[in-house]
Amino acid sequence: MDNKREFIITQEDNNNRLDKFLSQQNKDLSRSYLQELIDDNNVLVNGNVVKKSYKLNTDDNVEVIIPKPAELTLEAQDIPLDIIYEDEDIIVINKQPDLVVHPAPGNEDGTLVNALLYHCNNLSGINGVIRPGIVHRLDKDTSGAIVVAKNDQSHLNLAEQFKERTTKKIYLTIVDGRLKYKKGKIDAAIGRDPKDRKKMAVTSKNSKKAISRFELLEKYEKHSLVKVKLETGRTHQIRLHMGYLGHPVIGDKLYGYNHNNLTVDRQMLHAHILGFYHPKTEEWMEFEAPLLEDMEKVLERFR
Repeated sequence: MDNKREFIITQEDNNNRLDKFLSQQNKDLSRSYLQELIDDNNVLVNGNVVKKSYKLNTDDNVEVIIPKPAELTLEAQDIPLDIIYEDEDIIVINKQPDLVVHPAPGNEDGTLVNALLYHCNNLSGINGVIRPGIVHRLDKDTSGAIVVAKNDQSHLNLAEQFKERTTKKIYLTIVDGRLKYKKGKIDAAIGRDPKDRKKMAVTSKNSKKAISRFELLEKYEKHSLVKVKLETGRTHQIRLHMGYLGHPVIGDKLYGYNHNNLTVDRQMLHAHILGFYHPKTEEWMEFEAPLLEDMEKVLERFR
């Protein structure tokens, strides 16, 4: 049965935006989820469907219908997981490459979500049937640390931390060329590639601010090992920013940086350190995901 919440607007909230009001009154629900409810006609004002920008009037009757979660139909699959940490609220995993985080067209199973369903039966339901527990994601061919929420309270808390950029995200990547700088900052906005909607690009059009800080760790004959700390979390940010700097991530097929002579099967990018406040205890936690064997072998070859 659907859950319904009802509010009568007082003088204090007269002329307030509907989405803002709902966000203030429903702290247990994310603002994006509330906006989805409005867009899906699950929020009524005086019995009528309205837009999220609707300005409320005193004595308006606001009904919020929260649909019952759909039954989970994904298959639990016995896929090995490298678990760094786990408690009753979260799981931190060192994700292997070639593992998609959640099901999508072309990857209906064999994902991290399928593996998680086999490992435990309590994952947050905020992201719906297809993405239970998934707070953030890593590209299929990017390895490293990822945190998964076991309940809705933890999910909302972690999602807010990622949104407010209070998390710590440090990556290791092997790039083409000998980096000239020991460290630096890349401030270059990222948006959809106007020539190819499947790609992202460094662009000033319809883009969002993107900032990466990098540090040279090791320099080889024709390549460099670089540490990158993300201040923002845009899609493909490190891959685009390092390419923008003139030092693309090796093995990156999507952006045309595939180095066949190096015999690498994926982009050499690894989420090395992930830090955040525990969603229940509020204790700062920091996890290090060791480099996986394929990247270690490439580095040994270069050294």
